[in-house]
Amino acid sequence: MKKIAVFADVQNLYYTVRQAYGCHFDYAALWADIGRDGQIVEAYAYAIDRGDPKQQQFQQILRNLGFSVKLKPYIQRSDGSAKGDWDVGICIDVLDAAPRVDQVVLASGDGDFDLLLDKVRSQGVEAVAYGVPGLTAQSLVRAASRYVPIEGALLLRN
Repeated sequence: MKKIAVFADVQNLYYTVRQAYGCHFDYAALWADIGRDGQIVEAYAYAIDRGDPKQQQFQQILRNLGFSVKLKPYIQRSDGSAKGDWDVGICIDVLDAAPRVDQVVLASGDGDFDLLLDKVRSQGVEAVAYGVPGLTAQSLVRAASRYVPIEGALLLRN
């Protein structure tokens, strides 16, 4: 059975799904979809910690599904801008996991990860990218072994 590691860029998924569809991403459906391809042996969800009770409840839901939730503090800069970026952390974790698995799944449309997927594939590991159509960088789609559009059953509609 194929061993799979999953990496979910929570902020990217939240904002792109909301922008494209006006709803939320269904992490349970993602887990089920990936699980049809093999055994999920590692799963990480990367989020920003604002200390908000609703957010903490959501993070617990992710843990209940099987994700290890990694949090970074939300930083409000003096100029009003905000910082909370997991790109480097995701890259380190993907490169660390790649030798142990047959497939890496990245749920993010961020084009900054195209080089990461190229590297994973050069190591003989399948690299699957989930992203919102029209909001996923084409460089990421090209770098992936397979691209899965976030639509339909992957959406949590009220």
